[in-house]
Amino acid sequence: MSAPTDTESIRDLIDRLARLAAAEEWNGPLNPSQFAALSYLARANRFSRAPSHVADFLSTTRGTASQTLKALARKDLIAETRSDEDKRSIRYDVSAPGLEVLQGTSSLEKAIDTLPPEVNASLASSLKALVLTMLHQRGGRSFGICRTCCHHEAKNTGGHCRLLNVPLSPTDAAQLCHEHTPAESQ
Repeated sequence: MSAPTDTESIRDLIDRLARLAAAEEWNGPLNPSQFAALSYLARANRFSRAPSHVADFLSTTRGTASQTLKALARKDLIAETRSDEDKRSIRYDVSAPGLEVLQGTSSLEKAIDTLPPEVNASLASSLKALVLTMLHQRGGRSFGICRTCCHHEAKNTGGHCRLLNVPLSPTDAAQLCHEHTPAESQ
């Protein structure tokens, strides 16, 4: 058998990291999918917390995302809010107990924190490029931080989303957005 190519080695390393992280997540009250959904909701802005957004972010079906959200709601880790404008529209917010579950530092985060700053920066840049390339190939969304979006307009109050035509708090501008389009892609 021939030696693995760089592509195979990188794929295997990413797969191994994902499995190590998922195995650690099973040690708590949530399965890895529930942990990923809860973590996403905690980092998503108020415009990006619908069941369809969770499904898109997790790259899963809406039915699977819906079951995951129901499980989190049964555990009182998230709360459902219906829109005042459109009663069919639902948003999920992380509850105080949900935020407690997300406290602490994972083994993966601890390992990343031990890397030299230049390695950390290079790894972050490389992984971002890889994720964006895969998303582009699959027609997926970037789900980037609001303030890095081409639609974001910086203001002293946090910002303004030109796409949705809404003001953004500093918290909104620092969170993940379903409508994100990387500024460098425009």
